[in-house]
Amino acid sequence: MRIGIGYDVHKLKKGRKLIVGGVTIPHVKGLLGWSDGDVLLHAIIDAVIGAMGEGDIGRHFPSGDKTYKGISSLKLLKFVAELMRERGYAVNNIDSTVVAEEPKIAPYIEKMRKSIAECLEISPNLINIKGKTEEGLGFTGRKIGISAYAICMIHKEI
Repeated sequence: MRIGIGYDVHKLKKGRKLIVGGVTIPHVKGLLGWSDGDVLLHAIIDAVIGAMGEGDIGRHFPSGDKTYKGISSLKLLKFVAELMRERGYAVNNIDSTVVAEEPKIAPYIEKMRKSIAECLEISPNLINIKGKTEEGLGFTGRKIGISAYAICMIHKEI
């Protein structure tokens, strides 16, 4: 068994789509980033890469590389899933938290779980997503950005 933790944060900006967990959420602002800015998928990718001992998301998908400009983070997660299979690993489970004052993510969690599970080729039951606010505190509380945390446990396949 191996375990990895991931964290990501992106600034909210008008004129961008808000994509979290591979799901487009109606909102007046979206997340700024080199890719689509999907803060949850970036945290999950970092957790999986970390569990494998393969560095971090920036090592595999450097910002500034035109290959990844505007790319869907679902594509990045699929790449990481393939890398994980090549290394002989499988996901035990993923637990994650999205920190945002708004929008509320609860109505989108099941769709996010299905989207992530499809990319990783695992059951949605192995993925947990929670939404939290910071009650007006910090950059997320002031609605300047959104952050996400993820932890992933993997095991060697036989």
